[in-house]
Amino acid sequence: MGKLKRWKYSFAILFWFLLVLAVAAFLYFDQHDEISALIQGAGLRGMWISLGLMALLCMTPLPSEGLLFLLLKVYGIYLGILLAWLGSMVGALIILIVSRRYGQKLMRQMITPERFKVVNDWVERKGTLGLLIARLLPLPAFAVNYIAGMIPSVRKWPYLWTAALTIAPYYLVTVLLFVGIFESAWLWLAAGGIVLALVLGVGGFCKWQTGLHELKEKN
Repeated sequence: MGKLKRWKYSFAILFWFLLVLAVAAFLYFDQHDEISALIQGAGLRGMWISLGLMALLCMTPLPSEGLLFLLLKVYGIYLGILLAWLGSMVGALIILIVSRRYGQKLMRQMITPERFKVVNDWVERKGTLGLLIARLLPLPAFAVNYIAGMIPSVRKWPYLWTAALTIAPYYLVTVLLFVGIFESAWLWLAAGGIVLALVLGVGGFCKWQTGLHELKEKN
């Protein structure tokens, strides 16, 4: 493993640790909802800031589940999900605009050729359905957004609705885990685990299908 790759893995581990620590700290100091009440008191300004933070986070390789968890705590399930979903869609739209403007230059800096090939092959073979399947692969959502944005045949509407649809299972998992933790309901925690296993299973199946197709082409 090269130095750059080791640095990336180290950064990812460090970020995950800091993310878990930040969420735990927020929940600890917000046991009586003082911080949540303060953020809610900011009204629309607080909501716009939350939406903007989610949009920025969804444009990077950094996971957004931690911020979603905090939005659920501050704004409740329905408004928290809405703000997170809108933020993710704003981030996806910005990625589309940026990737179409800077194209290959951006890809060389942020996306590996292997990931580009996987998504591009699915889109070339199946069109919009292929893009939907590519979004179900175990690839970072931001990477698929950048790649899809650079493929000329991908139109804006299919790009947006596939992004909006495929993020729903991950939000559902987070909501189930959130309710299970705060309501001490093991049934909800178990349901979250089952949904997560199904999502990972679908992604693994799509990845297996991709590998099978490539094997057939070689033979």
